[in-house]
Amino acid sequence: MAATVLGVLIGVGRLSRNWLVARLASIYVEVMRNVPLLLQLFFWYALITENMPGPRQAHNPLPGVFISNRGLKVPGLEGASLDWVLAGLGLAIVAILLLGHWGRKRQEATGHVFPLGRAAIGLLICLPVIGWLVSGASLTLDVPELKGFNFTGGLTLTPEFAALLLGLVIYTAAFIAEVVRSGIQAVNNGQWEAAGALGLRRKQVLRLVVLPQALRVIIPPMTSQYLNLLKNSSLAVAIGYPDIVSVVNTTLNQTGQAIEGILIIMGAYLTVSLSISIFMNWYNKRIALVER
Repeated sequence: MAATVLGVLIGVGRLSRNWLVARLASIYVEVMRNVPLLLQLFFWYALITENMPGPRQAHNPLPGVFISNRGLKVPGLEGASLDWVLAGLGLAIVAILLLGHWGRKRQEATGHVFPLGRAAIGLLICLPVIGWLVSGASLTLDVPELKGFNFTGGLTLTPEFAALLLGLVIYTAAFIAEVVRSGIQAVNNGQWEAAGALGLRRKQVLRLVVLPQALRVIIPPMTSQYLNLLKNSSLAVAIGYPDIVSVVNTTLNQTGQAIEGILIIMGAYLTVSLSISIFMNWYNKRIALVER
């Protein structure tokens, strides 16, 4: 998700009329996609573990938030009603998706735009609160505290996971940016001119006219990028993140059953990869032009 958002922004930035924005986006793409991902992971891991201060001198940008070479510590919720809150959040997401589908059908039929943004904010706030009230249980904020040589409590983003997240997002976003740029440029210039003649601003033309048409060109290569992202995550073992490859390697050392362990890894990656392919192919067919 983060790689997609960053890639779209950079891809649009490459086509910006602002010379500085376009050049910076181009430099980002050319640098990031031509540096091996493994080296980027090593860079981010060393940057976090070697240059960040220890827990006693940790940065404290916000109350309860600490950044050190042990990772990022943030406050977290705990209590018996947490499951109800998460259930309300999940229900809110489902309701937003259904409202979005209904809003598009309503707009096609009547021309009236449904205010999905305000409704989504209301659902994301109200339904978790209702779940908490219905549960009748306590819900407390667990704030990290420095005890001894490390922090206790709260939620932790480890240096290994942070390095992996940064590396994968920044690396993959460079490729997604090129996919988005090529998709936008594949749309005929007449679409820009026709939309401009209707009085639409450039941002509106891009969002309402060009990008929906560009999706038909963007989706097929985007599927390959998502599959590459999944397979590149196996490099997490190089920086010590305990992903499935690392866990199976530990099992191999203890049991000696190498073939079975490797088959488990292959099966896991194959299952997720096929799931991504099936979903993206379904979405590609859904937005494809239907010839009469």
